[in-house]
Amino acid sequence: MKFTTQVIAALFATAAISSAAHAGALDQFKSFVAGTKSAKGEFTQQQLTKSKSGKVAPVSSGSFVFARPGKFIWTYQKPYQQLLQADGDTLYIYDKDLNQVSTRKLGNALGSSPAAILFGSNDLEKNFTLSEAGERDGAEWLTAVPKTKDTTFEQIGIGLKGGVPVAMELKDQFGQVSLLKFTSFQRNPALGAQQFKFEVPKGADVVSQ
Repeated sequence: MKFTTQVIAALFATAAISSAAHAGALDQFKSFVAGTKSAKGEFTQQQLTKSKSGKVAPVSSGSFVFARPGKFIWTYQKPYQQLLQADGDTLYIYDKDLNQVSTRKLGNALGSSPAAILFGSNDLEKNFTLSEAGERDGAEWLTAVPKTKDTTFEQIGIGLKGGVPVAMELKDQFGQVSLLKFTSFQRNPALGAQQFKFEVPKGADVVSQ
């Protein structure tokens, strides 16, 4: 299953890591949001629940880079190649197989989507109700419930370790659950001024949504 626009746009502190490692999920999360203006790393994406046909989608993997607010590059490398990129104003979705680029205005689309947790503004408690969810799989978890009903996702779980997100668990309104795991997470790397400027691939069709 491809990482749909609902996950990106409809959906990753300067406190010392030594102290963050022993803090609860909520404290770690607030420190991460306050102190992380940009980041990059790698991810895997897995659907935990079966589709109506009884099939489970293959695990996807790739890389990401973001700069708050609203700038990111999310690249799928396996099992297919797809690019989602935003420059703060516009979201570009490039399907290499179709050689097609779809565009849409970001506007307030990040709002209460999972993407806001990584790519949005620092005012997350305006859009989410946050609560501790205990320890699981070596990480401290918190639950984020969107305050608005106009969202694809019913609940978002965020697992943190050492002051950075290591996983996100997304539950949609139909009971489908997807798990994202983050590795090689680097906070506040040096990024080029033109890092998020999208260049339309040669010969690609461009469709506005």
